[in-house]
Formats: sequence, structure tokens, C-alpha cells
Amino acid sequence: MTSRVMPRVLRRVIFAGLLVLASCAGRPEGVLVPSGETPPGVSKVDLLVATTRAPSSQPGVLFSGERGSQLELRDIAISIPPDANRKVGQVQWPKKLPADPMKDFSTVSVKPVESAKAGRVWLDHNLPKSRRVLVFVHGFNNRYEDAVYRFAQIVHDSKTDAAPVIFTWPSRASIFDYSYDKESTNYSRDALEELLRAAVDTPEVGEITIMAHSMGTWLAVETLRQMAIRDGRVPKKIQQVILASPDLDVDVFGQQLRAIGPDRPQFTLFVSRDDRALTLSRRISGNVDRLGQINPAAEPYRSMLEKQGITVIDLTALKSGDRLNHGKFAESPEVVRLIGNRLIDGQSVTDSEVGLGERLGAVALGTAQTVGSAASIVVSTPIAVFDPVTRRNYDDQWRRLGNSVEDTTTTAVGQ
Repeated sequence: MTSRVMPRVLRRVIFAGLLVLASCAGRPEGVLVPSGETPPGVSKVDLLVATTRAPSSQPGVLFSGERGSQLELRDIAISIPPDANRKVGQVQWPKKLPADPMKDFSTVSVKPVESAKAGRVWLDHNLPKSRRVLVFVHGFNNRYEDAVYRFAQIVHDSKTDAAPVIFTWPSRASIFDYSYDKESTNYSRDALEELLRAAVDTPEVGEITIMAHSMGTWLAVETLRQMAIRDGRVPKKIQQVILASPDLDVDVFGQQLRAIGPDRPQFTLFVSRDDRALTLSRRISGNVDRLGQINPAAEPYRSMLEKQGITVIDLTALKSGDRLNHGKFAESPEVVRLIGNRLIDGQSVTDSEVGLGERLGAVALGTAQTVGSAASIVVSTPIAVFDPVTRRNYDDQWRRLGNSVEDTTTTAVGQ
């Protein structure tokens, strides 16, 4: 790295750190002290929380960012304010404690789960009729309570029909501890495999969806790779893998897929080319493209994704309150509903009900309007779905218009 590049990287690190610190300002510590209250009108989300973090002696924190010696389980219930008092896609953090459950997210109860057998009992009691389980793996720079409250928000807002389980690994929640966090994901692979195998071995469980965000996608895919190498394939019950803003080296991801093999779960990626967190990750990781920042309509990614049968949902044009554009999957009402209503159910996101994204809140961006109706659809929808079927439909439209997908995409991105 040259001396001219280094200052730019440092400025980006400092700026990103200031954004993160600003977003956390005013939050009280100890939000996981249980209140035992669920007033009328609030919703309650029950989570099974698994962690490789070390326990904390601080009340209401429960677990720190250091590494623990074993997998720990907790049954945590979170109350969420009435819909009239909150914005979908947002976590309403209390400004002081005790939290006001009519306005804030609040911890109702925290119960230890003492064994894997007790974890299976929790699954049995919390499985819906669909018999689905959703396992969420958080990303870089997350405290224990950050991960718990964010997942509670996703579960509530997506209205997912699955038993919610979260795996939280040791993150020091510091913008300057990227390397420590990355090694903590490696430290946690065996524990995540243990958790997944416990779910797979529970007879009542029918199917499992894994959803991972940011650096957590490395942990999730590496664990699946490990399971496939050990057993010859990923267990059949693991049917869906959703990678949101994946902080994955694209070359490494290709190798991981080869190791997992062709008989694998269905992969869905949420990407955004304006993801500023991944821009920084790319710079400090050898300047190799990060999977969550690719242009899925451009080569060589278009052909690779089509060959592998991977669905990609491009959120580049979608606007959200996330200043780093790294958490769009959780903050957009349209996206969290898509996750809950279709992806976790194993349904396609390319049929006529979703189409090219018009029903997910298309807005005119004022580009390529003279190219033709098909081109306008591509650049005006904030959520564009790219998978083999949709891309073939695009190709047919471009041929009829006498234009290529690549030319239109380049025009849209350039503006």
C-alpha cells in the first residue's frame, strides 16, 4: 500500500468509526436486565440465543466481546412497541432505563438453557406448524445486545414463520478490531456447527434457513464448508442460505462453493454497490472485490452466478437510514417482508408476484427513460432481482429493443 493511499484508508476508518460512535450515542448499558412486563398492545419475540462469547459480570450485559470456553444458550424474550409507535425496520433503543415498552424495545425475560437437550426442548416448544427454524449470524462490530435486539426486530418485522435462533460470536464492537473479530469467526466455526447439528438432529424440525450478515457470512459459509467436507454434503434440512451484505472475498467464496459441492442449499445474496463498509473492507483486504458489493449484471459475476444458480437481489438504488448502506436488508420494510414472506418459505422471488421489483417500491431515478420501457424498469426499481430466470428475461427484452444488458447497466451506473 503506498503512502498516498494509506491516509485515505485512515480517513475512511476514522470517518466510519465516527458514524458508528454517533449511532450508538445515548444508548444506556445493561438493556438486557429483564423487566418481566408485557403491557397490552406490545409484541413479544422469543429467541434462542447461542454464543461463544465470555460471560460478563456487568448486569444487563450478559456477555462481553471476549472469547468464551464453551457454547452458551439463553432463552430471551424481547418486547417491541406497538406498530403505531415505531418505524418498521428500526430498533427503538431506550434512551434511559428502565425502558418504556410502549416506546422502546425492552427485555422481558432471560433464562439460561443448560444443555443441548434443553435447547431441543425450546425448539420443540417454539416451532410453528411450518416446522422451520431460522438461524441468524450477525456481522462485524456487534455487541451481544446489538445482535439480540436487531434479530428481534427482523423476526418481528418480517413476520417470519420460523423458530428464531441467533448465533452471536465474540465481537469487541470496535471499528478498530476488524482483525480480532475476523479471527473470532474462525474461533466459532465448531460451535456454530454444533448448534446447526443439534437443530438438524431434532426430529420435529423440518427445514432450516441460515441468514448471515456482513462478516457473519464468512462464519456461516465456512461452517457449511466444514460440514460438507466432514459428511460429504450439507445436511438436507439446511435448505436456504441468505447472505446479506456479505463481507466475503469473491475468490474465496468461489472456493467455498466448490468445497460445499453441487448438492447444496439455495443461496440468496443481498448486495449493494454503495456499501461503504465493504468499500473499507476491500481496501484493507488486498483490494479484492467483496461479494456484497459486486454488480451482478456485469461479467464475470453474471455468468458465475447463473452457472451456480445463485439468486442475487441488488439493493444499490434502495435508500435507507443506514449511513454506511450496510444494513439495508434489515432496515427496509420491503426487504424484511420479502425475507419473511418468501425467502424463508423457500419461495422464488422471480415470479409474477414480485416480478422485477415493481411491487417492492419502484421509484423513478430519471435515467435511461428514452431507452425504452424495459430499460426503465431496470434502472428505476430500487430492488432488482438477478437470477438465471430473470436475467434471461432481461436478455430477451434487450434483444427486442436492440440493446444489450451490459450497455444499459453501464449507462445506469454511470448516472
